[in-house]
Amino acid sequence: MASRLESLKATPTEELLQADEFAELVERETRPKMYVGFEISGQVHLGTGILSMAKVRDFQRAGFECTIFLADWHSWLNGKLNGDLETIREVAGGYFKAALGIGLKSAGGDSESVKFVMGSQIYDQEYWARLVNVCKNLTLKRVQRMITIMGRKEGEETNFAQLVYPPMQIADIFQLGVHVAQGGMDQRKAHVGAREVADKLGLQKPLALHHHLLLGLTASGRSMLPSGGDLTELKTELKMSKSKPRSAIFIHDSPEEIERKIMAGYCPEKETELNPVIDILEYVVLPVKHRIKIERSQKYGGDFEVRDAAELKSAYAQGNLHPLDLKISTIRLLVDLLRPAREFFEGHRELLSVFPRVQTKE
Repeated sequence: MASRLESLKATPTEELLQADEFAELVERETRPKMYVGFEISGQVHLGTGILSMAKVRDFQRAGFECTIFLADWHSWLNGKLNGDLETIREVAGGYFKAALGIGLKSAGGDSESVKFVMGSQIYDQEYWARLVNVCKNLTLKRVQRMITIMGRKEGEETNFAQLVYPPMQIADIFQLGVHVAQGGMDQRKAHVGAREVADKLGLQKPLALHHHLLLGLTASGRSMLPSGGDLTELKTELKMSKSKPRSAIFIHDSPEEIERKIMAGYCPEKETELNPVIDILEYVVLPVKHRIKIERSQKYGGDFEVRDAAELKSAYAQGNLHPLDLKISTIRLLVDLLRPAREFFEGHRELLSVFPRVQTKE
């Protein structure tokens, strides 16, 4: 039981909601169920395709039955891919399914045993009744506070249909019958809401695992860093985004594109807080590779082997690692890690052909 739980706690996990209930679950159930859901909103970057899939891998190692939920209706409600439901479903069943499967395999997971479920596949009469029950147990004010799960700011004007998004996400959890919902820290409000609604409806109370949100590569917004306090909201603002291509490494980027983006990325000397290059090494590369080498000239001390994030950050903060050496090694490591995805999509260009036809919205 302890090893199963430790696998769930491993990086990139930032929160188990609730840790004691997780311990009870893995002791009670031999094959518990989890799911992680994704909007179909553009090309798959490192945060979705590797970081999140590494956590699915950890669930698999802990003996969970894993479902990847392709949220076609949610994407439609949120105006993704020009709000064209047919295009959303085309991308979900083709490009997205392939990209996440390859990402899971690259992260060391089993892409054959994971289940892919499209939202519209489970939206039957029973689901809509569940949704109404969920809505009856949420106040309008509460739902308005939850719209941040859609990548929108609290208080931002939305159309009425978009207010249905958070209750639908809660209803999805009940309809899928899962024990655990996985998501980034930006999904916390929905999962807390699901637990509270479950109590009111007498349903199985879902647990939640929240993982790190990978930082975008651009410098924009770093000046907002507060002195102390909770950084969660700021990290959400600064996360890697498919709608901001300069901020993101896509899993099928060419070596030249990876080099261009990393070399232009924000990476101040000796600073580890909100440093996206450090973030990529800590949350994408190390959880997959476990031990990495920072290559550098003998003139500057020779190659430096890193076994964990603490060692990496300590060396960088002390100035023992230069930003240029860090970037060059990160490029090399990412080019190697993403080779399977790059080679797959080079042979399946038709899966990418939809994107020039649509404009991705945040």
